[in-house]
Amino acid sequence: MTETNTPFGMTITATDGNARTGVIQTCRGEIRTPAFMPVGTAATVKTLKPETVRETGADILLGNTYHLMLRPTAERINRLGGLHKFMNWQRPILTDSGGFQVMSLAKLRKITEEGVAFQSHIDGKKHMLTPERSMEIQRLLGSNIVMAFDECTPFPATEKETEKSMMMSMRWAKRSYDAFHDGSEHAEKNALFGIVQGGVYEHLRRHSVEALKEIDCEGYAVGGLAVGEGQEVMFEVLDYTMPMMLKNKPRYLMGVGKPDDIVGAVERGIDMFDCVMPSRSGRTGQAFTRRGTLNMKNARHVDDPRPIDEDCGCSACTNYSRAYISHLFRCGEVLGLMLLTEHNLTYYQDLMAGLRGAIAAEKLQIFIKDFHEKRANGDVEPIG
Repeated sequence: MTETNTPFGMTITATDGNARTGVIQTCRGEIRTPAFMPVGTAATVKTLKPETVRETGADILLGNTYHLMLRPTAERINRLGGLHKFMNWQRPILTDSGGFQVMSLAKLRKITEEGVAFQSHIDGKKHMLTPERSMEIQRLLGSNIVMAFDECTPFPATEKETEKSMMMSMRWAKRSYDAFHDGSEHAEKNALFGIVQGGVYEHLRRHSVEALKEIDCEGYAVGGLAVGEGQEVMFEVLDYTMPMMLKNKPRYLMGVGKPDDIVGAVERGIDMFDCVMPSRSGRTGQAFTRRGTLNMKNARHVDDPRPIDEDCGCSACTNYSRAYISHLFRCGEVLGLMLLTEHNLTYYQDLMAGLRGAIAAEKLQIFIKDFHEKRANGDVEPIG
């Protein structure tokens, strides 16, 4: 798909309670929501060709500013035609700001009002990442959804620590907005998302939402969750944060997550998700199914002729048995990683399609009840 002049925007086509389904329009095509974005950290979803990722049902991928700025560099990717051409993915790409990665380099970075000075984890070279530089990198990459530069507040953190972090993130968000909206063709065609911070403190989340409304980004992400607070607390934060947010703009929950996390967040009004879990699990032998997770390295699978999930239409399930995939992992064969990653991403995209259909039919609660019941019953079918 070639780039068009389609303006960025979101159309909500149906709601069911707080959940909604619709379409995000971009210059690189439509994104059906709720949407799950496979993570292509270094311009690749590990073990899969982009064509295979598309076949799983993905409308959009996530790329990583931090990793791409270090290797092969945003400037090199730009000279080679941009990230879409570089990795042969012509549909929408969202890039994170690099903030989460540099914040995790506790012993290698220093945070100031200007930005974050850090040493590369690859070669020790010193770099400075600021809101302005993050916007420049994401522009060079050709990102369709650009994330504002922020500080991901650690968990746990005191109210005072969280407020200080959130306030700096809001100042950085304004600088990101000013740097992104520079009058360039890239800014005219694409979108900037602000990131709501504030930890587990409702009044800080409210302050962050109101600050981002004033900045008027094209979409909003909820950051600082799925960092150790637990699902119950995460849902509590979403319960009071979602009603604060504008209804006509996309809502993205960053770094989430497990299937039941996604279902609960969709129920509360989230539109977009990303997580390394389906691809990382696929490389370690864990399979996601409608009846829970399976460890394909377990001995119970070595004589099992059934597919991983009989209701799945991916090539791993339609062409291969559990016994074969278990054999591949036991032998250390790369094909096992490829097949299981494809399956897991297909499962996640099927889950999103199911949620979209249930919301459109106003049957979300029935879908959620069936989702939890199947997982509770587990993989109980006898080997046939």
